[in-house]
Amino acid sequence: MRVFNSPPPSEAQTRSRILQAAQRLFAAQGFDGTTTRDLAQAASVAEGTLFRHFPNKKAILVEVATQGWVEILTDLLTELSEMGSYKAVAQVMRRRMWNMKKNAEMMRVCFMEAQFHPDLRERIQIEVIEKMTNVAEAFFQEAMDKGIYRQMDAKLVAKIFLGMFAIAGFSNETITSPDASPQELQAMAEGLADIFLNGVLVKS
Repeated sequence: MRVFNSPPPSEAQTRSRILQAAQRLFAAQGFDGTTTRDLAQAASVAEGTLFRHFPNKKAILVEVATQGWVEILTDLLTELSEMGSYKAVAQVMRRRMWNMKKNAEMMRVCFMEAQFHPDLRERIQIEVIEKMTNVAEAFFQEAMDKGIYRQMDAKLVAKIFLGMFAIAGFSNETITSPDASPQELQAMAEGLADIFLNGVLVKS
């Protein structure tokens, strides 16, 4: 009987496996509580392989957090570009909230570790937050120019929207229960969208 051995993983596959293992371990036991030996074992690679792909453990942390946020940013920008109307904020919120459950580990790592690592915080600020704010600002400015939103500071509106987006991302651990149903997430998304679009004051 002929036995076929599977080909060795590519460099990209090995790198991806290291990052996935790092995300799990950093989320569970923190950056300082995770050794490079832990990472190598979890990724099923030799410890020396880690340093062939990354100069040190900090570089792995920065890559985990930045890569995760770039994916979230890409998803959000896709949602905004595909919105049926400028009033369809609830559908964007609902889908983002639902999909963010898949990114819970990454977000936990990012928000836990950014407070201790200024270089991580700076990279996320430059590569993610500023880009996200600029694109959202352009989106809302266009709505204002078309007379759909009232004229105001588009950058401030973008920051408020993104702040609600961040809250929605943590909703399964803060505002709603961890096992919230799609219906509960929908209700929360609609509530956030209503507050964003209409405010809280009774119109006279």
